Amino acid sequence: MMRARLPEWFRQRIPEPGIMQAMVRLLREKHLHTVCEGAICPNIGGCFARNTATFMILGDTCTRRCAFCAVKKGVPLPVDEKEPYHIVEAIQALGLVYAVITSVTRDDLDDGGASHFASVIRAIREYDVSIRVEVLVPDFGGSEKAVRRVAEARPHVINHNIETVQRLYPRVRPEADFGRSIELLSRVKSLDEAIVTKSGLMLGLGEEKDEVLESMKSLRGSGCDLLTLGQYLQPSVYHYPVVRFVPPDEFADYEGAAEGIGFAGIASAPLVRSSFRAAELYGKAEKSKQPSTLALTEPG
Repeated sequence: MMRARLPEWFRQRIPEPGIMQAMVRLLREKHLHTVCEGAICPNIGGCFARNTATFMILGDTCTRRCAFCAVKKGVPLPVDEKEPYHIVEAIQALGLVYAVITSVTRDDLDDGGASHFASVIRAIREYDVSIRVEVLVPDFGGSEKAVRRVAEARPHVINHNIETVQRLYPRVRPEADFGRSIELLSRVKSLDEAIVTKSGLMLGLGEEKDEVLESMKSLRGSGCDLLTLGQYLQPSVYHYPVVRFVPPDEFADYEGAAEGIGFAGIASAPLVRSSFRAAELYGKAEKSKQPSTLALTEPG
């Protein structure tokens, strides 16, 4: 198990306490959760300082036990039907023009929470159709009906992270399936090719370079438009250990390889996470597409 001090490239400026407190106060007032807090994201200070956050719907308790994730596990509470409206209120208060919504995995729900995702997307579009909406979804147990329900709500981006290479799934994501995750991304494109698809991997879990490249090719083969690569950080001694800290120059090499494979946008660096500068990454996909495929961004 690696318990060494973090390399120097992880150093970040500590945000002003008042900035953090103001965001937390807003979230608590609206009864909302964020993956920034739940997953102990190292970028939380910078994001909160920019008045942005990744909202985590369907509660704060996950029904799966992935070895890498810090989000609370157990038996979730019932779904809060008012949550879509609270999300809109928070978006309004923060002045967001690009909203990122993720969730815990809810295998206890018939549709895995897909209908709730759709309700949140529709609520945001009803509030302001110009707001870009990115959703980071679970695999919904492989349900085509659930994926269709989210796609029909017309988010601008559907993100689903494969997280790691196929070989490591039994240890890192024992309740998930690599092929099922790739198929979800393919299915989104078959339902609506105008929706931008996105995925990401954590590095430093023991993967080999050729495995990362093969995973990238599998994603691109599914029609995936955007890719994020970041360093895995162990949340606690009870989680999967960091096998290796990948240096920034290797992340740069992966970015070059991803460009060669044909991704429209790539964010690849140690501190990159799924929603890292999400609006900027989406902009790259938007520029790469023909106007006819961007119809869902127009009012109406």
